[in-house]
Amino acid sequence: MYLFVLQDSRLYTFLMEVDRDLASQAQRSGCRLCGGRLHSACYLRKPRGLPAGVDAGPAYPVRFSFCCSAEGCRRRHTPPSVRFLGPKVYLGVMVALLTAMRQGPTPRSLGTLGGVFGVDRRTLGRWRVWWQSVFPESAFWRRMKARFLPPVSPADLPASLIARFHGDSLLARIIRVLTFLSEWATTF
Repeated sequence: MYLFVLQDSRLYTFLMEVDRDLASQAQRSGCRLCGGRLHSACYLRKPRGLPAGVDAGPAYPVRFSFCCSAEGCRRRHTPPSVRFLGPKVYLGVMVALLTAMRQGPTPRSLGTLGGVFGVDRRTLGRWRVWWQSVFPESAFWRRMKARFLPPVSPADLPASLIARFHGDSLLARIIRVLTFLSEWATTF
């Protein structure tokens, strides 16, 4: 099921719109430090993992970011993003869903996932290690894991986390998971 969603260009268009809304809210809020106006200071990313044949548009690699206009402050403010998972080069949706597909009830073979999305099996292995050892030790997860009862099993991340989010459709669930993870991604 994830496979079809990941190959649908509407997912990437929707993620872009969510990021635009998050950026707009951040800009309207102003500088967190001095209250100054925020000016656009977007930069390009080179996101990997976009399936072949999916046209997400020319603006998709743009990471929304802002710079305070107040002299003496000039701090950068980068709002949360549902497209980018912190400093990772692969799209956040890929890091979450491909790892979950690999460990899910019917694990997809490494060859299938690698062939469709251009993700090397070693990369999928690193993501699995990250989900099961690095992410559970992060300050963000230690703070947020109490929201889930019964507790989310770290050994089954990210599938166990994805299973906790509900929605009318798979797309709604994916957006909720990515929104949750976007909070982690802003802790850098």
